[in-house]
Amino acid sequence: MPPRQKEKGFSNIVTQQGYAETLPFADASFDVVISRYSAHHWHNVGQALREVKRVLKPGGVIIVMDVMSPGHPVRDVWLQTVEALRDTSHVRNYSSGEWLTLATEAGLVVNQLLTDRLPLEFSSWVARMRTPEPLVEAIRLYQQSASAEVKAYFELQEDGSFTSDTILFEAHKAV
Repeated sequence: MPPRQKEKGFSNIVTQQGYAETLPFADASFDVVISRYSAHHWHNVGQALREVKRVLKPGGVIIVMDVMSPGHPVRDVWLQTVEALRDTSHVRNYSSGEWLTLATEAGLVVNQLLTDRLPLEFSSWVARMRTPEPLVEAIRLYQQSASAEVKAYFELQEDGSFTSDTILFEAHKAV
């Protein structure tokens, strides 16, 4: 058991590492599956959602929260670029329409979908991923070269801070 769980007196928690596309669990073994800010690292989101459906019990629920693509080509390219420079494990942020399609194609029924805006303070944002200084500088240069449209949409600040779209959706496995 991880030390933090032991310190807090939790004895019924088991951790397991694996890939979202090949979940190491039996069919129909979960009531709820939650992903918080990890889906943009999955290499095959469609396969991962099919795996979640497989491990959910009938009527089981998946909740996904992640950064979301703005769904506009120029803004999307800008976001994917700064994300990849910050964190080389980044694969892709998806738009709300892409998420709906992916969930539906995986056999999930979307019950609720919410979008929001998340302010990101630049220094802590790059520090969380231990982004190497040359890549931090590349992000800053890329931000400075952004079009007026991109700067306005992402609310780019002088210190590099910006605002990004987020998505939260809940879906269930049909009974």
